[in-house]
Amino acid sequence: MEKLAPEDRITGGPFDISEVGVLTPYLDFGSIRLAPRQEMQIRADIDEASKRVMALTVEIQGHRLQLQAFAATKTDGLWQPTMESLEKSVADQGGKVEQVAGPVGIELRGAVPAVSGDNKVIRPTRFLGVDGPRWFLRGVVSAASIDEEVYLKLVSVFRATAVNRGDIAMPPGELLPLRLPVSRQEA
Repeated sequence: MEKLAPEDRITGGPFDISEVGVLTPYLDFGSIRLAPRQEMQIRADIDEASKRVMALTVEIQGHRLQLQAFAATKTDGLWQPTMESLEKSVADQGGKVEQVAGPVGIELRGAVPAVSGDNKVIRPTRFLGVDGPRWFLRGVVSAASIDEEVYLKLVSVFRATAVNRGDIAMPPGELLPLRLPVSRQEA
């Protein structure tokens, strides 16, 4: 599968860790590094059973951007097959998404069933994906109702993200390891 990424990915992000300078301020979560912004809150999504950090969620004005980075090969992209599997999965749950040209290339936009307290709701959701060198970064934006201005702020957080693939051999599609920042200063 062809790699799908914005034409300006190397200069506009999301970045490979090798493409950002050592002086660039980032919050280090292992495979994902986030450029800090005053208006955003960051939460680590932890699997209760394994106590493993599964994703990072950035929140700005009631809108959430969930980030996950996956291992990939140098030549094959994961975004196209991921979109196809997301389309099927969302349809199987009773939701609907469609491929749309967005600010970082093709994205999925639609309505996805979610649980809010005791109620099942349909939540507006947008899936973003970028194939990088040996990694794939996925973002999921959701909110009760998506405000385009806030959405673009989250897209800029997505684009400013740096992925640290590491040197460990991993099969394509494997979630890259996340961790909480080590020092209090980083947090």
